[in-house]
Amino acid sequence: MTILEKILHEKRQEVKQMLEQEVVNAVSDRSRPSLFNTLYGTEHLQVIAEMKRASPSKGLIAEGTDPVAQAFAYHKAGAACISVLTDAPFFKGSFDDLAAVAEAVPTPLLCKDFIIHQVQIDRAKRAGASVILLIVAALSGEELDMLHAYAVASGLEVLVEVHDCQELDRALAIDARLIGVNNRDLRTFEVDLARTEEIALKFPFHEKRVLISESGISGAEDALRVSKMGASAILVGESLMRCGSVSNAIRAMQVALQDVIR
Repeated sequence: MTILEKILHEKRQEVKQMLEQEVVNAVSDRSRPSLFNTLYGTEHLQVIAEMKRASPSKGLIAEGTDPVAQAFAYHKAGAACISVLTDAPFFKGSFDDLAAVAEAVPTPLLCKDFIIHQVQIDRAKRAGASVILLIVAALSGEELDMLHAYAVASGLEVLVEVHDCQELDRALAIDARLIGVNNRDLRTFEVDLARTEEIALKFPFHEKRVLISESGISGAEDALRVSKMGASAILVGESLMRCGSVSNAIRAMQVALQDVIR
């Protein structure tokens, strides 16, 4: 089994448990800015900062981190959005983390998980997310279409994640507006920023859509590289969780887009 297959196997068991449980979190009524509106037409590369304790490839990254304190630091540093991992077995996250962050900061809030069922979308919204992630590699065409429509009808924005041009075609087929390129292959967990470049060559920048580069970005040099490819934002987790100064790290990655070739 690939790492993705192992995660999805675990996620199916988790969904079964969710369907048998009553939801504890109350629905958050906090209004948040649109992530798409924040990113579309931005003059500098925006940062989606991630609360991430661990990963299958790196193991423990920042065990014991307080999600509220981390979220405050991201918000104060000017992150355009805060991503909270809610997967427990592989990333040491939870919906409780998401709910706590939702109470603490007013920024757009992404529920980062391997979503395969509507109940996870319901849980994300109740915990306070304004954006959810759908991973094309984890879903059939029918599932992707259905879950995307369900999330949009629920008042959520959707970040659709791809890692090759065929998956980009599937994202465009459901009219995704927020499209993220995962530079990490979820089957092998190998990272290559050239994935963003490959997809950018085919990305319809003339349409009202936003390209986001995810994973493997550790500083200003990487940020500048993907911004030159046409990315309007980057999703950064591990390097921010490990850095000494969140504010300095985020500012360094907010490169001016008008100074680069797009």
